[in-house]
Amino acid sequence: MAQFAVSGQHYLFDVQTFAAVVLSNGGDAYDYALRDRTTAGVIDDVASGASELGILVETTETAEDLEKAFADAGVQFVELIRSAPRVALPATHPLVNSQVLTLDQLDDYPYIYFEQEEDAPLHFAEEALAAETRKKGIACTDRASLSELIVALNGYTVTSGILVGISDGKGLTTVPLQTDVQLHLGYIVKDGAALSATGEKFVQKLKANLDRYARF
Repeated sequence: MAQFAVSGQHYLFDVQTFAAVVLSNGGDAYDYALRDRTTAGVIDDVASGASELGILVETTETAEDLEKAFADAGVQFVELIRSAPRVALPATHPLVNSQVLTLDQLDDYPYIYFEQEEDAPLHFAEEALAAETRKKGIACTDRASLSELIVALNGYTVTSGILVGISDGKGLTTVPLQTDVQLHLGYIVKDGAALSATGEKFVQKLKANLDRYARF
């Protein structure tokens, strides 16, 4: 029986890629898994062999610390594309028509972000510029909850700006964030491990999706 597993942070571009691979492979029987994890969870899944691939994002601020964490865990990061951080806002937000935004302009609005483990270092945050101080912050663990909270509370998050999929970005708009920080989007694999045929297909389709939807 065909087996394949991917773990990833809370992005939908890997969900769409995974679905495309399942459809492409077909077959009468298979055992696949797609796991949404915290950053530590993604690393642990790949290091333990529970998942063949882990979809992660580094930034120019976190890359050095993350690379050390990867090395300590026995995994390596492969960059596929770079993009610029963007602010995700409700379509009805007062600042939604801005050409570019600063964090100072967003200071009065709730910042919604993905919670990591209690003892996780700051560089494990999924959002760029996570170290910046916010007056209003709300942590959540679920992608759908994050999107709903942004809309319900007129909040925002900092994202890759790659909004694809069935529901990703529904009711949300992204605006460029004024920053020199860049996002490095890619995947981790276990040191010395060769990708399976399905793993290779997943990476190729993921790269194509990122090339198509990344915004700078």
